[in-house]
Amino acid sequence: MDKQEIREEIWKTMEERNIARFPRPVHGRIPNFVGAEEAAKKLTELTEWADARVIKSNPDSPQKPVRELALQDGKIVYMAVPRLKELECFVELDPRFLASNASRASTIKGAFKYGRKIHPKNMKKVDLVIAGSVAVNEKGGRVGKGGGYSDLEFAIASHFNLVSEDTPIVTTVHPVQVVDLDIEMKDHDVPLSTIVTKSKTIKTHSELRKPAGILWQELDKQVYENIPVLISIQNR
Repeated sequence: MDKQEIREEIWKTMEERNIARFPRPVHGRIPNFVGAEEAAKKLTELTEWADARVIKSNPDSPQKPVRELALQDGKIVYMAVPRLKELECFVELDPRFLASNASRASTIKGAFKYGRKIHPKNMKKVDLVIAGSVAVNEKGGRVGKGGGYSDLEFAIASHFNLVSEDTPIVTTVHPVQVVDLDIEMKDHDVPLSTIVTKSKTIKTHSELRKPAGILWQELDKQVYENIPVLISIQNR
């Protein structure tokens, strides 16, 4: 199965088994799932979580509990602007300035209300990356929703020395999203360090390397031309 076939199978399975939650249908999305809150709480048991003061997270619904717990724990959270369409392409959520608004700030809409847009050059070094996934395997392979923006966000962060080969990459998923299939991982794909479900933590011990920057030769021209920060980097 190629990545799109895996996506289609997972989306179909989650809908049929009624383990998908709002927003639905999950087709075309990082699927929200029953047990997302429990998986988020289990993630907080990781040493990587305890050690992290700054987190970069995907903005999708299933990781909303992770973002909320991070803010409650006093961690700074970065989320990308959708499709990286602005030069200040991340939003910074600093719990010191949120008062009692951590829950609302951890939503996409709330992040833009309570956070501040920021250019990568002004961000703090990221200690932990939270990724959203459609499917994963225990070798560290990951299937996203197909846009490629999660990997590109990591590449941009790597360009600005915010992340490195040693930065842990963690995802929370429903058990049905953990597949016993080969997942093709290309040079620009970011492998997972740890997979967390509501009942299980899987250390992937992946031998795959993370991209060490922006792989310009692999960028789609149409994507590149719509991302101001990439144009800015090239112009320098």
